[in-house]
Amino acid sequence: MMKDNVYIKDILAKSLDLQVLNLPEISALLDVRDEGMWDEVFDTARKVKEKVYGKRIVLFAPLYLSNECANDCLYCGFRKGNTEAVRKSLSVDEAVEEAALLSKRGYKRLLLVASEHNKRAGIDYFENVIDAIYKRTDIRILHVNSAPATVEEFRRLKASGIGVYQCFQETYHIPSYRHLHPTGTKADYAWRLGAMDRAIEAGFEDIGMGVLLGLYDWRWDVAALLSHCRRLISKYGLGPHTLSVPRLQPAKGSMVDLERYRVSDEDLKKIVAVFRLALPYVGIVISTREPAELRDQLFSTGASQISAGSKTSPFGYIKDGDTEQFEVSDKRSLDEVIRKLCTLGLIPSLCTACYREGRSGGTFRDLAQKESMKAFCHENALLSLKEYMEDSASDELKEHLGKILKEEISKSRNGLSEKMKLIEKGKRDIHI
Repeated sequence: MMKDNVYIKDILAKSLDLQVLNLPEISALLDVRDEGMWDEVFDTARKVKEKVYGKRIVLFAPLYLSNECANDCLYCGFRKGNTEAVRKSLSVDEAVEEAALLSKRGYKRLLLVASEHNKRAGIDYFENVIDAIYKRTDIRILHVNSAPATVEEFRRLKASGIGVYQCFQETYHIPSYRHLHPTGTKADYAWRLGAMDRAIEAGFEDIGMGVLLGLYDWRWDVAALLSHCRRLISKYGLGPHTLSVPRLQPAKGSMVDLERYRVSDEDLKKIVAVFRLALPYVGIVISTREPAELRDQLFSTGASQISAGSKTSPFGYIKDGDTEQFEVSDKRSLDEVIRKLCTLGLIPSLCTACYREGRSGGTFRDLAQKESMKAFCHENALLSLKEYMEDSASDELKEHLGKILKEEISKSRNGLSEKMKLIEKGKRDIHI
């Protein structure tokens, strides 16, 4: 045990030096059985996150465009075989209406989510929606979680102004994958596995990856996902911009056993820490699938991005929607989440600057590994927080944010005070 712990400590030291771990090192972390050692792993993951990003936590909201699906994924409320589902695909005007509402609430980045249906949510539809949201709302960056596409379709998606393309393999265990995806295009494991290659070949430097934890043994899927990431890094010189850690949750019409491969809260903390240590620069995303208290704890084990105030059905923000993809556990509003982050000593960020300033792909990774990214992140987070304070925050939160910003301004030597005054005068989208 002592010899094993020495090896783990060497791995932790390598992560603190912001180096990507190899597969034997990842396997060793996943095999740690000493609970006392996990405390050290968690603490190191927190330190790594702070070396890369400082105290900032990115906030965003998903915008569900369609729940009409051609697949029959047994765990999903949107599956084709769910005869009780109330189907809805947003028109372009409806998508703009929801995006405008979210912008008014303070969001500046959205994740567009659509089920897999070539006629309802094909590339033409995405292009029209993306163009309209950018032209008719104050949303500054859109990401997309959609079905795998051809290289040409990915080129069109990238050209439309998308920041991150996100797609999850769900599980890398092929027998489980085949059982869980009996029909539809998604039944083709290899086609889905190659989605990231095609996206990168089409010009996407920022991709989002993940597995749906609870479909198979989590250690297998975590190891397989990180192996996939390392292959992309080896082949293209870049890996994922984000890794998401969604756990399987109840959904109307689901046909899977939620308990067979259940991932406990403690296991989820371990997964977040391993992702942070294996790929120090990556953004680790926690959705509202998770309860509020647990999400707050995951900030101390390496999480760096969270959704807030989420709805998982089309038109859910306007009229509470109908059929959801999964049940939401953390129902706090953006205002409430921002307040909690501040009480934890963290800096909420609604910033979108990197995607529009060319800090993406390899450039982003280089800045992160040189510990230069956190300087951008901190200042831009504060500027975005000032905007939120002026435009969207509740009166109670405004007072609290005012005190925090005043303190941060006193520490800054980068003209932050002058930039804040410009925001007070009505100037927007000030960033470094």
